[in-house]
Amino acid sequence: MNAYLHRSEDRGHVKMGWLDTKHSFSFGSWYNPKYMGVSVLRVINDDSIAAHNGFGTHPHDNMEILTCVLNGAISHRDSMGNERHISAGEWQLMSAGTGVQHSEINNGDEEVHMLQIWIQPNVRNAEPTYQQIQRDPNAEPNQWHLIVGPNDNAPMHIRQQAEVKTAVLQAGKQLDVAATQAVNYVHVIRGEISIGEHTVKAGDALLFAEDAVIEAKEDSQFIWFDLPKQ
Repeated sequence: MNAYLHRSEDRGHVKMGWLDTKHSFSFGSWYNPKYMGVSVLRVINDDSIAAHNGFGTHPHDNMEILTCVLNGAISHRDSMGNERHISAGEWQLMSAGTGVQHSEINNGDEEVHMLQIWIQPNVRNAEPTYQQIQRDPNAEPNQWHLIVGPNDNAPMHIRQQAEVKTAVLQAGKQLDVAATQAVNYVHVIRGEISIGEHTVKAGDALLFAEDAVIEAKEDSQFIWFDLPKQ
């Protein structure tokens, strides 16, 4: 199959005090012109946040910001008046629109592990919104779980012609990938999978356009970004 394998070791690794993070695409102080995003997917930051630390109040605008908490819980506060806790197995979508300020703090005694995902919207300067769901694929393995999408069937609505799905796949099991859009980007959180002739390990991602089958070489968790043509 025609595909590009984005290796984990090619991500930017930034460690500064309470934050240990790996950037799939150029972000902050880490810049690599080879890695500027895929289609409308601009950021995947794999963050580990030390206890009693976090991101203080800071602004965003015109970005769809998806948070996936894998371990621990993060406390969110924003200028829309939301004060929420996002625990492992929960997802948050903040559509920044015309502008919003927020903070994300680990108030617990254990490290928080989470993914921060930014997707460019197809509508600019819209009203900011906040959405949050519980969707832990560990509870129902071997199937896709839709997280965000542009249509009414999506548990959280994103301002873009894109879908984000997640799954936990047990060793030896398979899942089909059939895009509703144009480009597939499958990011592996843990484990090891095969897609066609490609082996994709934890921290790796595979970019491809054709329909495919994912097979788990070991118990694995991953995210499928179904993205529009750019």
